[in-house]
Amino acid sequence: MTVLADASLRLDAGFTDYALIAIYFIFVLGIGLMARYSVSDSLDFFLSGRSLPAWVTGLAFISANLGAIEIVGMSANGAQYGMPTMHYFWVGAVPAMLFLGVVMMPFYYGSKVRSVPEFMLKRFSAPAHLVNAITFAVAQVLIAGINLYLLATLINVLLGWPIPISVVAAAVVVLCYITLGGLSAAIYNEVLQFFVIVAALFPLTVVALQRVGGWDGLVSRVEQEASPAQTGAWPGTELAGFDSSVLSVIGIVFGLGFVLSFGYWTTNFVEVQRAMASKSMSAARRTPIIGAFPKMFIPFLVVIPGMIAAVLVPELAEYKRTESAEAGVDYNDALLLLIRDLVPNGMLGLAISGLLASFMAGMAANVSSFNTVFSYDIWQRYIVKDRQDSYYLLVGRVVTVVATVIAVGTAFIAASYANLMDYLQQLFSFFNAPLFATFILGMFWKRMTPTAGWVGLVSGTLAAVTVFVMSETGVVELPGQGTAFVAAGAAFAVDIVVSVAVTTVTAPKPARELVGLVYGLTPRDSFHDPRDEGQSWYQRPGLMAGITLVLVIALNIIFA
Repeated sequence: MTVLADASLRLDAGFTDYALIAIYFIFVLGIGLMARYSVSDSLDFFLSGRSLPAWVTGLAFISANLGAIEIVGMSANGAQYGMPTMHYFWVGAVPAMLFLGVVMMPFYYGSKVRSVPEFMLKRFSAPAHLVNAITFAVAQVLIAGINLYLLATLINVLLGWPIPISVVAAAVVVLCYITLGGLSAAIYNEVLQFFVIVAALFPLTVVALQRVGGWDGLVSRVEQEASPAQTGAWPGTELAGFDSSVLSVIGIVFGLGFVLSFGYWTTNFVEVQRAMASKSMSAARRTPIIGAFPKMFIPFLVVIPGMIAAVLVPELAEYKRTESAEAGVDYNDALLLLIRDLVPNGMLGLAISGLLASFMAGMAANVSSFNTVFSYDIWQRYIVKDRQDSYYLLVGRVVTVVATVIAVGTAFIAASYANLMDYLQQLFSFFNAPLFATFILGMFWKRMTPTAGWVGLVSGTLAAVTVFVMSETGVVELPGQGTAFVAAGAAFAVDIVVSVAVTTVTAPKPARELVGLVYGLTPRDSFHDPRDEGQSWYQRPGLMAGITLVLVIALNIIFA
């Protein structure tokens, strides 16, 4: 991010703005202190004792995804690609979230596993479990670094502190409340942060639309200054990086909508952890479905401001025309530039608090999931076994500190990307796409063997890395998000082919060991939870998922 270190973007905050920011931080740390008293064992620290209601976990589910990557990355994509960015929400999120709630959560929650890698251990074997745990841990400290870097740049813009000092200061705040209250502190702060984010972005979007002449004015400006293709969601050729409309649609639907999306939302423990903290089976299933509803409408508060910034802010409009470093900005600066130009003192504190909330929510989600997987799936399983629960609770707190320190280092990797979504999608293609292939085969095909579980996973990851290296070295040319889409497709396909091939020459687990882990071997009533009896219609996961799916299809049609 070029402009964030430039004094030209220094936000002119007044006393009222700083007071609002201070009040927000008091609430954040206060929640961490209160949550501390509910932590008596490791299950409380890592999974909130499986005691939270669905509306809390549902809002935390979506808020955990509303980090710096979502807010800054999607506004950057909106500035660069326009309306096709909506695909990350309507195609690349909601369907997979509904699938997680309806199909996969019964297995996660019903099997009583404490993490996604632990599910891999039960379904396959220790090698698959270890590969998943290590790759997940690596991914989380890399992604936490993105959130931390952007949080630090906001402090830099607000206070003028150097980026290195800002990185450390931002890390300390998040570290305090996670170390104190564990997952409960993260989740309750995520609920608070959800409302703060919406309260900050909604008025910004309304004011920006008025300034640009409403929706018709925005469409007219984008068509004149960029491309008519950026005013409709389909076919999204610039986003996908393909000249052909047919290939673009296939890439978006298969690469983003199926492989990347399902790989992220159904197997990523950052999200699944929130559902696992629910108080019952139904609450766990409803968690991603509740989160899917606001997920449909968040792009109007993120993508649209990015599009407006690209035509309304002179520096960004110049960069969009030339993509030259001489413009002094890049796409990641879109939202802050808009805030600088449109938000007056008094409201500026709310806007900044909203950005702080999003960046902290994302980093906290990464760190809280990292400490769970490292403590349970790596440390307890392979390094120090059979110790008292209090020991693993202490390990979790220590690991939280270690993860935050590592994130300080990985924060600077993010600085080299002009569009953070490129970086993020590359990480997802490496880690999530092959994992989804292994999961989907293992959950629906009882014959798949433990050996196939880890060999397929490693092969798929290597396939994604190979595509990335070929693209970076110029062997193949895949502009835009095309590299990530192709890498994800390659990872998925290679994982499936290798897993099937290895399964034919290796021995499967006995069927009795797969009950509750494989769809065809698990009776529907085995996941029955007496606490879910007598539910109202709006508490039925299947019905609510159907309503949500109809709404998201309608949005795709309206904005095509």
